Amino acid sequence: MGKFEIYKDASAEFRFRLKAGNGQVILASEGYAAKAGCVNGIESVKKNAPNDARFDRLESKSGKPYFNLKASNGQVIGSSQMYASEDARDNGIESVKKNAPEAAVVEIE
Repeated sequence: MGKFEIYKDASAEFRFRLKAGNGQVILASEGYAAKAGCVNGIESVKKNAPNDARFDRLESKSGKPYFNLKASNGQVIGSSQMYASEDARDNGIESVKKNAPEAAVVEIE
């Protein structure tokens, strides 16, 4: 079972990351000034993750595949790591679809 972790980064902004059951980070957020914004971001991921059309399959300048998950308004709500192949990226998308909707939310100090 996946889980969302809420934490503060070095700039004291709130961020979340979605981890798969094996502990691997499969989606990471932008920084939020307030914890409430971060929690809203998690809810948006849970709502949008089952919809394949919300995933942008992209390639970095160095040629590495990755993806962004977007809300219905087009705003990016989470980004993946860089993957070695398109198949690995697509497996990451499937993992977000599977894990996000029911993932628990925990706060990391």
